[in-house]
Amino acid sequence: MKLPLGGQAVIEGVMIKSPRYVVTSVRTPKGTIASKQEKLAKKGRIAQLPFVRGVVNMYEMLSIGYRALLWSAQASGEDDEKISSFDIGLSLLLSIAFALGLFLVLPFFLTKLLYGKTTGVIFNLIDGLLRVAIFLLYLLAISRMKDIKRLFQYHGAEHQAVNCYEAGKPVSAANVKKHSPIHRRCGTNFIMIVLLVSIFLFSFITTGNFLYNILLRIVLIPLVAAVSYELLKLADKYPASALAALVAPGIWLQRLTTAKPTGKQVQVAVNSVLRILKLERG
Repeated sequence: MKLPLGGQAVIEGVMIKSPRYVVTSVRTPKGTIASKQEKLAKKGRIAQLPFVRGVVNMYEMLSIGYRALLWSAQASGEDDEKISSFDIGLSLLLSIAFALGLFLVLPFFLTKLLYGKTTGVIFNLIDGLLRVAIFLLYLLAISRMKDIKRLFQYHGAEHQAVNCYEAGKPVSAANVKKHSPIHRRCGTNFIMIVLLVSIFLFSFITTGNFLYNILLRIVLIPLVAAVSYELLKLADKYPASALAALVAPGIWLQRLTTAKPTGKQVQVAVNSVLRILKLERG
């Protein structure tokens, strides 16, 4: 039985997550590969229930992903200073605040200026379309940055390595290069489903008060994440069904968030996958 592997690109490296472990591998300034492993706490039964697991998974990936990103900054030589737990927590909170402001508050404010009202189907449709547009413009803008381009190459390497493993092939650099940098369970797919589901769920907010409307949207984020996660799981389980249409926008968008990796970048991804498989087996 294949393990459900996930992960993300980090600075000069790849983080891979399995049910019990996390392994992050980074290319150091000396040209070697440094790795860090972490054993995950066992989840209780409640955390594995449908709809609950989506919220738990979102929190877990935010926490694990951010720790991996900060460690990779140090291991790759980007940051020589020791980062404290307080710094990590503060940086995470600031990042979340920035995301809420850019992708939630800004489109809501612009829609109010354009449409006048703050409730109704038309308002939420305009608000949702603006949210998607801002997200796409944001990705287009950052994709032109040199460091982000390298991050997207490692994102492609991560997908290729996971696809190689799921195809039942030995995970080697030569085999990994033959596989696609597009993956159906990518976080990009999840984000696109979140944007679409939020249009529907936010339609149930009937208050015209600007502040209350924003606060209710923030409160509903866990529910949006829970529903989106279940839809992503179903779309992955039944790829030939109508649900496949849900992941189509995310798969298209991955052509922007992934890029063809170099051989050395592929080696880093292979290192993470092989290490995590070794941990899971023994």
